[in-house]
Amino acid sequence: MDDVDSARDRNGTGRRPRLEDVAARVGLSTASVSLVLRGVSGPSERTRQRVLKAAADLGYQVDRTASLLASRRTRLLGVMVDVHRPFHAELVEHLHTAAEAVGYDLVLSTQTRTRDEHTAVETLLAFRSEAMILLGPTVPADTLAALDRKSPVIAVGRRIADAALDVVRTADDDGVGQIVDHLVGLGHHAIAYVDGGKGVIATDRRRGYRTAMRHHGLDAYIRVLHGDHTEAAGERAARKLLDGDALPTAVVTYNDQSAIGVLAALARAGVAVPGEVSVAGYDDDTLSRLSCFNLTTVSQNAEEQARHAVAAAVERLDHGRTEPREVVLPPQLVIRGTTAEPA
Repeated sequence: MDDVDSARDRNGTGRRPRLEDVAARVGLSTASVSLVLRGVSGPSERTRQRVLKAAADLGYQVDRTASLLASRRTRLLGVMVDVHRPFHAELVEHLHTAAEAVGYDLVLSTQTRTRDEHTAVETLLAFRSEAMILLGPTVPADTLAALDRKSPVIAVGRRIADAALDVVRTADDDGVGQIVDHLVGLGHHAIAYVDGGKGVIATDRRRGYRTAMRHHGLDAYIRVLHGDHTEAAGERAARKLLDGDALPTAVVTYNDQSAIGVLAALARAGVAVPGEVSVAGYDDDTLSRLSCFNLTTVSQNAEEQARHAVAAAVERLDHGRTEPREVVLPPQLVIRGTTAEPA
């Protein structure tokens, strides 16, 4: 017997229990019962316990859809996520936790190889998302600003110059700089970088590499290889290095996925990591922590980014904040087993 049938048996009417049934059971008005079931302050603790017991006995469940329609609010936060990025999956998990803590829920809309940002955002609007949390958006800043005028937008992970909307991100250039500092401190000079392609995030990380290399007087060793956010790009870059005259002693990549591609190509070629070449990624995603990779990387603190993103949405929706705000979190170097002193 399912939950609905069980509830019908308990109230003896052959239908789902209603608010009126709970009110009749405890001898209170439907308004008082509604206050208790919605968690609104006012009723005494004794009354609250009586109502909750009666609701449980009857098998009553709050009709969330009807409640939202009555209030003309959905309390839904729309999240755009790229299904190919493990770091986005981790962010979504923390976003769920942060949203539920303040009485909101999430609607997810995905980017895929055949589904672009515009389509993903249109889906979020169609589901009446009250605000949109966009993970790593790549569309122009003025497009995001126009979207923000329809529904509050929180851009996560991307710097937006003179932002007219809320931004939560880490200092990407500083994060890559920390990796270069770490490698130079170990004694490396020939440090290559596998790029992330187009976009603001890739630009910031590339700049962080170049700036740090110049800071250490290593201008002559700067080498940027074409890449993107995929493992395949990391493999291609590694093969190009293997085909050259001499391998660098260290490779820094745009993200952890690309770094795993580099590790795979080096392993197939019989190149020891970190014995012959040190490798470092960026993001500290779930794959980087696996014992088979044990990858040195940079943490963006997904939990903190999620918490700040949800807080920004709530401030806009519930507290009327209109001025845009940027939260820049410090990245943190995570040293694991893929970096060591050069041979």
